[in-house]
Amino acid sequence: MRSVTQPGPPVPERIQWVEARGRAFTFTLETGLPLLEAARRGFAGQGFAGGVLNIRSGALAPFAYVMPALSKTGANAAFYSDTFRPAGITRLTTGAMTLGQRDGAPFFHCHALWTEADGRAGGGHILPEETLVAEPFAVEAFGMDGAMFTAGPDPETNFKLFGPVACAPSVVETTNRAFALRLRPNQDLAGALESFCRERGITHAKIHGGVGSTIGVRFADGRIVEPFATELAIRSGVIAARAGGTLEAEMEIVVVDYTGGLAEGRLKRGDNPVLMTMELVLEVPGDGW
Repeated sequence: MRSVTQPGPPVPERIQWVEARGRAFTFTLETGLPLLEAARRGFAGQGFAGGVLNIRSGALAPFAYVMPALSKTGANAAFYSDTFRPAGITRLTTGAMTLGQRDGAPFFHCHALWTEADGRAGGGHILPEETLVAEPFAVEAFGMDGAMFTAGPDPETNFKLFGPVACAPSVVETTNRAFALRLRPNQDLAGALESFCRERGITHAKIHGGVGSTIGVRFADGRIVEPFATELAIRSGVIAARAGGTLEAEMEIVVVDYTGGLAEGRLKRGDNPVLMTMELVLEVPGDGW
């Protein structure tokens, strides 16, 4: 399997995880607010401090983003481009967001694809500090109670990255068990999720959110994204037992690579190792499924 040498040593625990409770819901982002504040209000309105969400469409202006890029200093295995600020309204076509905390304040990690005002198709990492909601749009969210994605130093990658941490549960209404996960580098995305579920006797789980990167991409239909540095968002996904009881993870994703190439489709199992990180939530069926 492909791998990329990171600047720091790998830690033994390759999946950082917290079990909690959660609930799926939808809300509408308010016009004129910074995207970060609009997302925070949407979760807070349902009693949650954070969680993950999926975007099917949306309008942003002003809008700022970065793309994956090669590292100029060698301090990281890959890095970010300079900031792009396209004019006019940028219209999202799909994306995923993790809403958590960084330095004690709300923060998000969001990857998406979009069309800019001049018709150019693009994708990348949306910057929370410089992006506003231009028109109201609905998102599909999953709030977490008892877990929070919190940004902290990651010596292995030499980045400050989101990872789940346990927090005191509240009295907010929830429906199902949920696991907040962060996958570390150089392990197959599908295989890691399948192993995680198998070890806990989980035979069915739904993926919510899904923000991270892989070392290039191999799709189930044979297409290949060769450039190794990517930014990826999971559009939808499940882990389920197939004939014979074998667990299989199926994920539809969108991706931009460091050359600006865009792609989307179903991931091939067993051939998509994580580059830097992958954040997501697994919802496990229960009475509220």
